[in-house]
Amino acid sequence: MAASTTTKSGDSGINRAKLYQLALFPLNNGATNVYFVLILSYVAQFGSSVLKLGLYASLMVTIMRVFDAITDPIIGALMDRTSTRIGKFRPFMMIGSGIMAVSIVCLYILTPFIPESMMWLRYVLFTLIYAVWVIGYTFQTSCTRAGQTVLTNDPNQRPMFTIFNTVGSMLGMGVMQFMIPLVKSGFDVRDELGVVITSGYARPELYRIITPIGIAVSVLLTILAIIGIAEKDQPKYYGLGGANPEKIKVSEYAEIIKKNKPMQRLMVAGAGCKLALAIATNTTVLLALYGIVMGNYNSLYLPMMVLGYVFAVPFFLLSVRTSQKLGQKASLTRYVAVALICYTGVLILLLLTNNQNPGMMLSFPFNGGGGINLYTVLFILCFGIGYGAYYATADMPIPMVADCSDYETYRSGKYIPGIMGTLFSLVDKLVSSLAQTLVAFIFFAMAGVSELPTDATPYSGGIKAAVIVMFCVIPMLAWAATLWAMKGYSLTGAKMKEIQAVNSARKEGIASGMTLEEAMQKWPATD
Repeated sequence: MAASTTTKSGDSGINRAKLYQLALFPLNNGATNVYFVLILSYVAQFGSSVLKLGLYASLMVTIMRVFDAITDPIIGALMDRTSTRIGKFRPFMMIGSGIMAVSIVCLYILTPFIPESMMWLRYVLFTLIYAVWVIGYTFQTSCTRAGQTVLTNDPNQRPMFTIFNTVGSMLGMGVMQFMIPLVKSGFDVRDELGVVITSGYARPELYRIITPIGIAVSVLLTILAIIGIAEKDQPKYYGLGGANPEKIKVSEYAEIIKKNKPMQRLMVAGAGCKLALAIATNTTVLLALYGIVMGNYNSLYLPMMVLGYVFAVPFFLLSVRTSQKLGQKASLTRYVAVALICYTGVLILLLLTNNQNPGMMLSFPFNGGGGINLYTVLFILCFGIGYGAYYATADMPIPMVADCSDYETYRSGKYIPGIMGTLFSLVDKLVSSLAQTLVAFIFFAMAGVSELPTDATPYSGGIKAAVIVMFCVIPMLAWAATLWAMKGYSLTGAKMKEIQAVNSARKEGIASGMTLEEAMQKWPATD
């Protein structure tokens, strides 16, 4: 694999990354996904069950995601104006990692020591610490999308970012998703019959253990990601060349969105994929599915997660191959369609589930489960193929943001990866911010519960209906929206090759003494 940038016209000025750079920089997403699990998957449960904040905790998840979205364009503009001795992106990665580590210690380890007689202080500190964490999260996550533009613009390499990004996500998110339920089971309080009467998720001791482990994993992944981008985080890789950072006002964002139509489409697709992932993998939804509807969380959750990852592996390889041959748009639409079809089967199977009939429920022969039945085999096939397809595409819009950023340089001559990345994440976060509040309101409305359910909550028809809506119906609607948006997305594989060639010619012209305006006139954008 080529080691460095070349600007010879015969190679269309392709900037290629070394293999270790392609592998290490996406670990930045893994580093932030550690906190995606620790905070976005568990903070509502923590606030409701440990701090006794009730629905307020779930509402704050939505409010803070909105706050996160609002801070995105501000930090994106700041990033585009930044040029330091250690680059444009590395300072934001370091600062963001530090802020998140300190804030999560304060949130999960210190706030439970506040006595219930001072509930007002719990509300205040929960809110303030959460807000500080959001700022750190935005600092670091913004770099994943923006930094791709300097890493590589090779149409054959850029799709590989998806697979390395997914590996990074699994290293961060997967480690926490496997580890936390195992630790949690050690804190469950059971009666004489072994029935859970107090869930480990309601015990503050759990969070004192998972917090330092999460911080250690995230910091390690951040260090590796910094190593991955270090050589490319230089002015010569910024857009059409030059060290002068772009100065775009936040007020100009609306105009950029209006004229960059591919970004409009990608926002819808990315938001749909993220909403589907956020709700279908929500901790409370999975607790209700495997622990209440299916009746045995400890025997089902981890095996089903492992199966999902196993099915995802071939789809990662297929999606990269499809992206390299036909473009990222073709890959995203193909495998989202597969997920939509397979989840129709999952929906039917969940509707048929009967807790009075073991033959119509998931069953594994360990941890108190039964034998594998036909229902389980069908569920594994529909869920596994569907989950594998959509998990392989869940992060695909991220490298597509880099295409939209290159298109903006092609369209306007401006190199603004921070703004482009945070414009995408603004809408993405606004939509996905609905996830936790939707989960809470659907459970409260359909199941009639006063607190978020745990595996100690008794079965009811309302719980089952709520699970079906959140595990199947909402993701399927989100995938349908993604397919609609991609129909009008113009950045095909062929178009991206044209864009890279034009941007390369302009870059060479500017390096030879042309002004940006002269280069734009000589090599105009065509749509």
